[in-house]
Amino acid sequence: MAKVELKQPIVQAIAEDVKDAQSVVLVDYRGLTVAQDTELRKQLREAGVIYKVCKNTMMKRAFEGTEFAGLEEYLDGPSAMAVSKEDATAPARIICKFAKTAEALEVKAGVVEGTVYDAAGINELSKIPSREELISKLLGSLQSPITNLARVLNQIAEKGGAGECEAAAEAPAEEAAETTAE
Repeated sequence: MAKVELKQPIVQAIAEDVKDAQSVVLVDYRGLTVAQDTELRKQLREAGVIYKVCKNTMMKRAFEGTEFAGLEEYLDGPSAMAVSKEDATAPARIICKFAKTAEALEVKAGVVEGTVYDAAGINELSKIPSREELISKLLGSLQSPITNLARVLNQIAEKGGAGECEAAAEAPAEEAAETTAE
């Protein structure tokens, strides 16, 4: 059996991993301890991110003809890839946060939603909150005015000011009736 035939399933597996992916981030993992590597893999897995150490030649072949082909120039030295099909910024967020405590972990580059970013670009993208965080912030900001309105109406009702509001509302109605009668 030829070497190419043996490598083809590996290339296909990588191609399948990146198919429909929102993002792929490449890292140099040299120098990580076993404990650090295990912890990184655990955090990525919990976020639904695929993390694999692959040969650069295999990744190059798998990336050919895809939006991830721009990563070819960064495939130098030992490389691992983190792939997310759900949350585009999850790999960047988790890896960059982890790299603060595990200095041996080095971000090489990545593709997020079709755009190639270098290490600095991936680091900037890592600062973007997750989709869930953004949605909860949006809902919080939408809920705040409603909560404030309910609080004000409750205070008016507690002070007995509701009668004053009703009297004020009835007065213009009576004036309008008098004007129409004339």
